[in-house]
Amino acid sequence: MPKGLAPTLYGRLPDGTAIERYTLRNAGGAICTVITYGAIITEVHVPDRSGILGDVVLGFDDLAGYVAKNPYFGAAIGRVGNRVARGSFTLNGQTFHVPVNNGPNSLHGGRRGFDKVVWRAEPELRPEGPAIVFHYTSADGEEGYPGNLQVKMTYLWSDANELRIDYEATTDRDTPVNLTNHSYWNLAGRGTILDHGLMLAARRYTPVDADLIPAGQIAAVAGGPMDFTVPKPIGRDLRQLPGDPQGYDHNYVLDGTGLALAARVEESASGRRLEIFTDQPGVQFYSGNFLDGSLTGKNGVVYPRHGGFCLETQHYPDSVNQPHFPSTILHPGETYRTTTRHRFSAE
Repeated sequence: MPKGLAPTLYGRLPDGTAIERYTLRNAGGAICTVITYGAIITEVHVPDRSGILGDVVLGFDDLAGYVAKNPYFGAAIGRVGNRVARGSFTLNGQTFHVPVNNGPNSLHGGRRGFDKVVWRAEPELRPEGPAIVFHYTSADGEEGYPGNLQVKMTYLWSDANELRIDYEATTDRDTPVNLTNHSYWNLAGRGTILDHGLMLAARRYTPVDADLIPAGQIAAVAGGPMDFTVPKPIGRDLRQLPGDPQGYDHNYVLDGTGLALAARVEESASGRRLEIFTDQPGVQFYSGNFLDGSLTGKNGVVYPRHGGFCLETQHYPDSVNQPHFPSTILHPGETYRTTTRHRFSAE
């Protein structure tokens, strides 16, 4: 066991399964903690402009919170992140049905997605900083998806205050795969995120219907409320959006290729900045619309509507039913690989 990376007991599931917690501390003293339930990121402590550490990720004080009522705080998402329309898709002439858990649609892998399973963890000390390598085997037919899927995710907490997540997967049968992480961020560590300044490197997005399923087209943001090509406060145009509650829950089509800048978020009071780099074609920007003050999080903090934002790097929603979207199908003999970097700084 690498020095300083020994797990501690975080709690036990109702069936008695032990859940471990790992604390990753880099050379500068910044901290990222993760647990084996859902491969959840439970804490991220990074400095503000005065060098004072603050926790910038939403979550709960104990395992019971994550098991009972977690709106995907900090969780690994799969086998298919985002929505699958009407909980069905056709692959190689066969129709598959997956659990409907979000109105008429399937969301984030179904009722028991990767956010609710126990991962096997291997701690490593790498030249860049401490890391945890998570492993999970999703059996053929789990949540209705075909193929035995071997998944490996590496969370590296670098000495440069960068959280890098490397995803890998292989299958023995054609299957859709769309992995991401669902952390809710608040760079102030409290209150709402409506004054956070956001830039998205995306001139286009995928419009959705009332059930948040893409209508099929790719549209320009074109200076309207969806446009974050020039930085602006998240809350500036939020009231122009349809829906109840109002807010962002949209997939943006990223301009870059390769491992490129997808988003930059800044919070003026603390001076903290988060930059996200990814090689994925899209990012789902969610402004915490369905937080409603009913959840009490860490240290007794009640999370209000828009208390956190998510930037889920991904393929587009419902890609398995949209043949003109980039494909999410993984074939035997191939390896699914993708990387997302979360770079924290302050000034």
